[in-house]
Amino acid sequence: MDETRLKRLSYRAWRRGFREADLILGPFADSHARNLTPPQLTAFELLLEQPDPDLYAWIVGAADAPAEFDTDVLALIRAFRLHARLVRGADLGA
Repeated sequence: MDETRLKRLSYRAWRRGFREADLILGPFADSHARNLTPPQLTAFELLLEQPDPDLYAWIVGAADAPAEFDTDVLALIRAFRLHARLVRGADLGA
């Protein structure tokens, strides 16, 4: 596993400048990036290149993701977010 690539992904996921996205993508990267396949890592990198409002809307279901971004990685992020909400309670953030 390319440690530099993983560190870059984690940094980008945590420091998006859009707090709600940071709180989903940062923990997702920390807990799941190491287990992603190389194509999934590439898909995650492409998602991180998208504008924050768009990406956040795709994650929370406020908007449909374009087909090229509606990948298994986006599904994993959505499932991660829903699981986190169940664990901590829906009233505690994204």
